[in-house]
Amino acid sequence: MPEAVPGTLPGTTLPGVVDHHVHLGLVDRAPLADGPVVEVHDLGWDPREVAAWAAAPPSGLRIRYAGPFHTAPGGYPTGRSWAPDAAVRHVAAPGEAVAAVADVVAAGGFAVKVALHAGMSLLADDVLRALVDAAHSAGLPVLVHAEGAGQAERAIDAGADTLVHVPWTEPLPAEVIARAVHMTWISTFAIHDAPGGSVGLDRALDNARRFVAAGGRLVYGTDLGNGPAPAGVNEREIELIGAVGLTGEALRRAVLGPPDAVPALTAPLPIPDTATDLIAWLRASARIPH
Repeated sequence: MPEAVPGTLPGTTLPGVVDHHVHLGLVDRAPLADGPVVEVHDLGWDPREVAAWAAAPPSGLRIRYAGPFHTAPGGYPTGRSWAPDAAVRHVAAPGEAVAAVADVVAAGGFAVKVALHAGMSLLADDVLRALVDAAHSAGLPVLVHAEGAGQAERAIDAGADTLVHVPWTEPLPAEVIARAVHMTWISTFAIHDAPGGSVGLDRALDNARRFVAAGGRLVYGTDLGNGPAPAGVNEREIELIGAVGLTGEALRRAVLGPPDAVPALTAPLPIPDTATDLIAWLRASARIPH
């Protein structure tokens, strides 16, 4: 844990929050400056535009980005009003995968984003596997938006590294959960939240509980830009991660950055062990100058 520096607020020092799933092109980025969120991962946008934001981010914020959605011709999010044309890369055949991944590398992307959305055209299995193989050969992880029956299982079995949403459209069988434990799942629970609850949220929480119990890694992500959500810390998202059963170090690893994250935060409270504690800690926190 970093040492507090002289002249700053006394108390416990911890890394800042990392939001593993945002879409900066759909929000005002200015409120993210100098807050408890110190790093965001943009998972689907025009690579030139997001690279420019990363080069000149709001103060105190690191932006990492995946670049475009890789999808079948006509696949999600093709034609969506919120998605610029350059945010979508169509991959029609296995032979196109290497060039697509090379473009992500050239643009400075940290990962390859893939879309499997059952309501639209889908990548064939051989194209999906070619994208995974090309990304891994380039040293990049594969992050998949998997929506609809069987799509999370396809991503898992193709060797993808991350599901960008905890699966919510169906309960995953135990044997599928067991095959997924090598992965990271990004929470995004709060996008399913509604007064009185929702079936999607209940499914996501159940899948996440079983995934974590089996040894999988769950991390905080909000899908910022998808509907109304606060810029900065989403306290409801943290509450729902707590509802999965994460406490103590596991909770802190899910929401906060690595121990050497810069900038760090300090608050006049003990190390938080529960979601309620962590929310209170973040409300009381201040940046450590660096």
